[in-house]
Amino acid sequence: MDGKLQIIYRIHLADRFPTAISTTTAFSIPAVFAGLAYLNARWRLPVDLKFFMVMIKARLFFNQRERANRINSFYLIEEHAHDPKIAFKTFIMYQGTSWTFKQTYDLALRYAGYLQSEYSVQPGDIIALNFMNCPQYLFLVLAIWSLGALPALINYNLTSEALVNSVRVSSARLLIIEPEVEQKVLTEEIRSSLALGIITFSSDLESSIERYSPFRAPDTARSGTTTRSPCVLIFTSGTTGLPKAAVVPWDRAVFGAAAMAKWIDLGAAASKRPDRLYTAMPLYHSAAFQIGFHVCLICPATLILSRKFSVSNFWEEVTTGEATVIQYVGETLRYLLSAPPDDSVKHHVRLAVGNGLRPDIWERFQQRFGVETIAEFYGATESVFASWNLSQNSYASGAIGQVGLLGDLYYSKMQSIVEVDWETEAPRRDLKTGFCFKVLRGEPGELLYAIDPKDIRARYQGYFGNKEASDSKILRDVHQKGDAWFRSGDLVRFDKQGRMWFSDRIGDTFRWRSENVATTEVAEVLGLHPSVIEANVYGVQIPNHDGRAGCAAVLLKDIPSPDIAVPDKVLRSIAGLAYHGLPRYAVPIFLRVVTSVMATGNNKQQKHILRKEGVEPRMISGGDRIFYLRSGGDEYKRFGDEEWNQVQAGKLKF
Repeated sequence: MDGKLQIIYRIHLADRFPTAISTTTAFSIPAVFAGLAYLNARWRLPVDLKFFMVMIKARLFFNQRERANRINSFYLIEEHAHDPKIAFKTFIMYQGTSWTFKQTYDLALRYAGYLQSEYSVQPGDIIALNFMNCPQYLFLVLAIWSLGALPALINYNLTSEALVNSVRVSSARLLIIEPEVEQKVLTEEIRSSLALGIITFSSDLESSIERYSPFRAPDTARSGTTTRSPCVLIFTSGTTGLPKAAVVPWDRAVFGAAAMAKWIDLGAAASKRPDRLYTAMPLYHSAAFQIGFHVCLICPATLILSRKFSVSNFWEEVTTGEATVIQYVGETLRYLLSAPPDDSVKHHVRLAVGNGLRPDIWERFQQRFGVETIAEFYGATESVFASWNLSQNSYASGAIGQVGLLGDLYYSKMQSIVEVDWETEAPRRDLKTGFCFKVLRGEPGELLYAIDPKDIRARYQGYFGNKEASDSKILRDVHQKGDAWFRSGDLVRFDKQGRMWFSDRIGDTFRWRSENVATTEVAEVLGLHPSVIEANVYGVQIPNHDGRAGCAAVLLKDIPSPDIAVPDKVLRSIAGLAYHGLPRYAVPIFLRVVTSVMATGNNKQQKHILRKEGVEPRMISGGDRIFYLRSGGDEYKRFGDEEWNQVQAGKLKF
């Protein structure tokens, strides 16, 4: 307490209790404040108060737009363009060029004029976009919204069947694709199988579009928009099958982006402390589309857009653009850490926001690059709820969410963590009651979110045109007859301090020696090794053994090609680290030394190809090498055809 306030407070007490104040004040006042500090630390009230204030403000923002029939985010760019305080502030920066809010609005109207004039795009039409990151992508999105139509964002990495399926599933009547992507993915065979209008967005076309007369569709084109109306179709990564089109409704899109902007205290472009948010994540995914583009549109703040993620270009683009906030997903920050130190990097970044930051690199990233705050959140594109962790210290570093006492009470109504039946990879049910079992506090289980059983679609719209996949995410009769819950498909644990930790993705966790092995926990330990840039852990089936043996695909420093030998001391020290940091059953039996990252376009690890190839030497692609750990051995040894034959014959056991 400030010294002057202490004096005033003591005088006030002395006036009321003159005989007691002289003997008790020196002891009671410090005790009171010590008690308050203890309760604050225990209950973590500031964390909860910020969370609830953010939710309230975001809900009020959305409700206000709903009442005004202005849910569609086209109205946001229109409002900014007509506001003299905002109109001429920079909205988008890209490769040395910038566009103000007004310029963005004017271009969106010209793009709308082109689409309406040349292709008669109408309210309700679906337009597929297949672009790498660029401002024109966002101009098209705003134009499509202005016409009351729906954008479907196609992953530009998709080829052949996955590409055709995604476009067909979206039921788009037009596909707009940029030339660089077109050259890689659109063969004549694919063109003929798509059976829809295809527009190649060339530089010549772009120049001609910018000469079109601006067209603002009447408000009636957007008047049917409701909270449940789709804002955008965003496809899943397709790591376990063909991509599915997740429906992102306007309620979740606008409310979620507004909440995110307020949660990270993003400074508006016209404020005294303006922020600039940098993203190199692909716009076809909800991370960059929502947290990058939509958050900056709502705030309104400046978005610095990169063509694609590159370790070598990252900090240069951040510093050139004077970014104050950077976005990450998955292994992004690990890749930055793997680069050699560069003393020339001088940035103004105050905060990194994203999801998928592993505990083993959380504080290492902060310390090396001097980023004070990490804003980690957890929530899938199609999910109905999320968790949040705004962290400036080590208390919750690595957690995907944290709450205090009040937040704990709130979350207890919104979510449940239940035991998993590992035979079916579904929540385990009581044979008598049929209900699921909640795990003990601190134990891992599948995270479920409560939804209204009488109106599932109020919060969950599922996958576009895929009722079976949509229904598979809903569980009923979980804790009582008639209830309904959304399956996250993720294993998490919620500790007694109100911190939530990610354990694994169901399907990634495997059983070995009658124990469940969480791949993320193994990867975190291996990631501590100085030679390991990345560890991707999964279970593989091997002959004459029950369950799945652990295998870690590791990207090692100074091993850029299969021709370079892996030093014995590295193989020995990796084994030693695993033995020291993991239960014996979780120590990986196999190492697969890779020379390139196997990740999605959003820097999330891919396992399905690795898992499919297993450890049989002749099945291994890319020149990767397999090493194995004998029972009781202290070093990984080369695993080849001879060893595989011994395993098949039952002569080599693990």
